[in-house]
Order: sequence, then C-alpha cells, then structure tokens
Amino acid sequence: MRSALVTGGSSGLGLGIARMLRAEGYELTLVARRTEPLADAAAELGAEAVAANLADVEECVRVVAAHRERFGALDVLVHSAGIGIGGSFAEQDTKRIALQLDVNLRATLVVTREALPLLRASRGQVVTLASIAGTIPTPGLAVYGATKAALIAFTGSLNREEAEHGIRATAISPAFVATRMTDWTGIPPEDMIQTEDVVELVRAILRLSPKARVPNVVVERVGDVV
Repeated sequence: MRSALVTGGSSGLGLGIARMLRAEGYELTLVARRTEPLADAAAELGAEAVAANLADVEECVRVVAAHRERFGALDVLVHSAGIGIGGSFAEQDTKRIALQLDVNLRATLVVTREALPLLRASRGQVVTLASIAGTIPTPGLAVYGATKAALIAFTGSLNREEAEHGIRATAISPAFVATRMTDWTGIPPEDMIQTEDVVELVRAILRLSPKARVPNVVVERVGDVV
C-alpha cells in the first residue's frame, strides 16, 4: 500500500494533486488549517484528515506522527501549504513577514525533517510547490519570493544529502495558477496556468525511474515577459 501526505490538501493545487494521487492508488493524509473544507476533501478522497496550523512547529511534528500512526510508511510528501501577502516590502510589518517565513519555509523544513525516516525506508519522493517568484525579481511579493527561493535551494541540497537513501525531491515553480490564492491578480482564470497543468507535471515526476531526478520545474504563463 503506497501512501502520501499532502499539506494544503483541502483546496487549490494541493487538492488537485491529492485527487491525482488517490486515482493513482495512494492512501492519503490531508493537512490543512480550515476544518470544514478539509473534512469535505477527506470525505471525497477517503483520506485521513489532520487539521493543523503549520505556523506552529509542534503542529508540523504532529501531522507526520499522525500519518505514521495511520499508515506506518510514506512514499510521497507534497508541500502545498503556503501563504503570500502582497504589497510593498517597505510596508510589510514584522508579523506578516514572520507568518510567510513560518508557513512557507519553516513548516516545509520541519515536516520534511520529521518525514525523513519514513521516506528513507520507502526511497520516497518530496514535491514542493515553490513559485516562479523564487526565480525572478517580483516586486510586491518580495518576502513570498524569498521563501520560495529558499525552498528551491533547500530542494537541491536535500537531493544531494539524501541521494544515498534514494530520496528524490522536486520543486515546482509556476507563475500564476488559477486558484483562489490568485483571485487578487485580476487576471481571468482562463488566462492563467491551470491546476491540471501542475498536477500532470507531478504525475510525470512520480512516474520517473529511480535513476531520474528533476530538481526544479519552472512553468511560465504564456504572454508573460520574464
């Protein structure tokens, strides 16, 4: 029985990836902060639901423990939980900076660390939703972009450190994807990258042979000048 843990699994890209994983035969643990959409997603997919605030380190540890207790193994870890607060960096207060660092970066590091024994045992894979904002200057998203750049760097280092254990990690760095998180842009959803585009990339990465590794995938939106 293969299993996967998906943070941010109740909506958007996380839910799209979770649906794909379920169709591929994975048992699932879904993690999200809001209990109602999490319960709905878990019911739809027959998944374990773990409500957690990933800005809290102890909660990050707990979600991996919950997955371990239910399934005893882990083949795929998907980091989709994240938060972006737009606006001029000069006007970002410390609380908002800290929240993005805690949820986007620290939570990913802690959950991955806690999951490593399980991933080593399965020679598993880690998929992290980064952003094109982590690869190019993005005014208005300076802190968000910094956290995503750090995730891309972390993914590369994790690949080198864990190669002997067969763990492979991929960061996926798309431009604007048509999800609730990008409603603020004013770009029509049909003009954005589609959730299915990212889901298909994840599917392809998980189907690669154990000798193939993709450290980072950048997905541009047609028409953007980068």
